[in-house]
Parts: sequence; C-alpha cells; structure tokens
Amino acid sequence: MPQALEHADGRWAWMVLLASLVTQALTLSFPVCIGVFFTDLQRDFQASNSETSWFPSILGAMLHAGGPLCSILVGRFGCRATMMFGGVLSSLGMVASSFSTTLIQLFLTGGVITGLGMCFSFQTSITALGLYFVRRRPLANALASIGLSLGVTLWPPLARHLLEELGWRGSFLVFGAVFLHCCACGAILRPLATPTTPESKGAPPAPPPKTPARSCWATCISTVQHHLAVDILRHNMGYCVYTVGVTWMMLGFTLPHIFLVPYAVRNGVDEYRAALLISVIGFCNIFLRPVAGLWVGRPSFAAYRKYTFSSAILLNGLTNLVCTVSADFRVLISYCLVYSVSMCGIGIFLFQVLMDIVPMDRFPSALGLSSVLCGIASVSSPPLAGFLLDTTNSFSYVFYMSSFFLISAALFMSGSFYALQKKEQKGKSAKVEDVISETTLMQGLTLESKDSVQKQLCPENIYVTTV
Repeated sequence: MPQALEHADGRWAWMVLLASLVTQALTLSFPVCIGVFFTDLQRDFQASNSETSWFPSILGAMLHAGGPLCSILVGRFGCRATMMFGGVLSSLGMVASSFSTTLIQLFLTGGVITGLGMCFSFQTSITALGLYFVRRRPLANALASIGLSLGVTLWPPLARHLLEELGWRGSFLVFGAVFLHCCACGAILRPLATPTTPESKGAPPAPPPKTPARSCWATCISTVQHHLAVDILRHNMGYCVYTVGVTWMMLGFTLPHIFLVPYAVRNGVDEYRAALLISVIGFCNIFLRPVAGLWVGRPSFAAYRKYTFSSAILLNGLTNLVCTVSADFRVLISYCLVYSVSMCGIGIFLFQVLMDIVPMDRFPSALGLSSVLCGIASVSSPPLAGFLLDTTNSFSYVFYMSSFFLISAALFMSGSFYALQKKEQKGKSAKVEDVISETTLMQGLTLESKDSVQKQLCPENIYVTTV
C-alpha cells in the first residue's frame, strides 16, 4: 500500500514540530544532568575530577560528532528510520552502562553508544524540521528549542530523585527506557512530497548521460567530501566563520552545565537546591523562547540574526564571571536568571543562522561537519577543566576558562560577519555600477545610431522637396 506523502508548511508539519521538541528534550538536554551523578561516579570508581569528566565530555562529543554518519543514514534510509534507530541505540547504551564495572566500560556504553544514538535522533529531528517548514522556519526552530529548556528543567530533579531512590545504576536503567520514546517521535516523521516535473507522453525518455568510470578510491573520497561539506567550506566564507566560531564557543559553553552543581555543593549549598539551579535556567527558557521566536521570525530582522547570535554568546561569557565573585545561593540564582537569557539566544540562533548561511539541501552535510568539530571541542574541554580544577582546587578558574572561550568566539564572529557583509556590499555596489555603465553605454550607442539614421534620411527629404 503506498504511503501518503506530506507537504511542507502543511498541518502535519506541526506534529513534526512536536516530535522535534520532545526529541530535543530527551537527547540534547540530557548531558546537563550528568553533574548530578558526578560525585557518586567519582566515589564508586575511585577516580579524580579529570578522569570522571571524560564521561560527560565523551557523551557530549558523540552527541555532535556523529553528524556525518547521521547525514549518510538520512540520505540512505530517510529521517524516520534514522531517528528510530537512534532511539534504540541510545536506550541500549544506557542499559549497558548500568552494568559497567570500570570507567572504560562506562565511556564505551554510556558515552560512545548512547551519545551516537542521541546524535542520530537529535540531528535528524533538526533536518526534518527544516524540510517541513519553509515560510515559518525561524518560528519553528524557536518553538522546537523549547524542548531543550524543558529537558534542562526536568532532567536534574528527576536525576536527583532517581539517584536517591535507585542509585546511579538504577537511574541509568530508567533512562534507557525513557530514550525509547525517540522511536515514537521518529514514527511521526511521514515521508515528504517533492515537486516532480511532468513527463511528455510522446517523446521517449532521454538516455542517461555517460559519465567516465571512476575508481573505488575516488568514489569514496568524493562521498566523504560531500558528506563533510568540504565544498561548502572552501567556497562559503560565512560557513567557515560560523564553524570556527561555534567550535571555539563549545570549548567553554558546556562547562557551567557540568561544574555548576558540584561548585554549589562544595560551597555549602544543599544538593536539592544545587540541582534546582539548572532547572531555573530551563524553566525561564520555556517562556523566553516562544516570545523570542515570534520576534526573530520577522523578515525585517533576518539581516541581524548573525549579530544577535554573537551578542548572546558575548552575554553568556560575561555572565559566567558572576560565579567567580560569590557562591551564595541568591547570587547563583541571579546568575541563572541572566544566564537563561543568553542561553535562549544561543539556542534559537544556533541552527537558524546555519540555515541562513547554507542552502537547505546541503544543511545535513553542513551540520555534520560543524557537529564533528563541536564534538572534538566537547570531548577536550571538560577534561581540561577537570585537570585545572585538580591542579588549583578552585572552581573559579573553570568559569574563567569558560568566559575566555565564549567572549573571544563572540568577538571573532561579530567582526568576521561584519567584514563579510561590507565586502558583499562593495561587490554588489560594483556590480550595480557596472550594470549602470553598460546601460548608459548601450543608450549612447542607441542614440548615436538614431542620429546616423536621421542624418541619412535628411538629404533624401531635402532632395524631394527641392524637386
């Protein structure tokens, strides 16, 4: 029985939006609750801060670094099958991690397998959302990012409750069951109709063009370059700026999510209140993102999205300096309120700016390359921060490190985008001047030809009248 095909901007697109929202709540926001298990994992495995930090860093790295493989699976099997496969893979990884006896086993099961499965589900939902929405794409991205806020709000208290009732092993078993809901979200992604050109009935079909046979090695290289968006990286300077800036930003962006709860607990804050700090950030974003989505979705605001994205990164970096001043619970609550505003801007514009820079048919490949580099940044940043914490025994240096990467990334992106915009404007003005000069030249030639014709006709008129 043939499947019914859905159309972009149709009614079913809102169901896809709901599926993307739930998927982001289950996958993208999950690493924020790892800080709740940080002390118990460190105690059970008798590990240092830097060694334990490898678990959330590997999980976050695989959540991003599986982008090219996800792009290949989406192109081969479609969005529905890829998202459902990701849900099964992440569930198996969490269930297997609950039986880990060493940190290496935890890294392989809970870090690599679970992170790769979450990557397949999360990035597929972003790709499907961009395909289903065309006119309301900025609003759809903003509404879907509410899922991240819901996850940030709900995961920490749920993790704290499960940790006290079942321990970290029982909690990971429950998480494995929760991740199976990604399969239900994947089932919502119906096939999307693509415009086809009608074939002429009388004319025979044109034979396929003959292409020279290529070797297997050349075919593999071409396939890898296509899925890693190497051609976009070479010819699109805006994508280069975005990739470098976001990768540099990720070196500091994930650190507060991992170290904020241990920082508060070490300075005398109750464990429940410490877990509440992350929930405050997510709860504020639930209300901020829909309002911001309506604002940034206006066509008149499209030219300023890149600069607003850079401003949000700058505010995020400056906000982290508050934690170096005081660890009082009221100060940390104020920090979370301001931090939620900057996180709202980053979450809304992170994928929308990329969709504005590259065409939608190459978005999965562009997202894949950017995700690989972000994954490398995510896997190296937390262990480096953990080593810094073991060396100095002070969390302040961790937040200084986070602020440095965020502020420098914001300044680089804003300055580079401004320089590219000026260069593009100069190119457009030069083209307009060339067109105007060509038009005036053609008008001059036309006038000269008319004058020559009149001069040729004028003696004949004189000759006739004189006769």
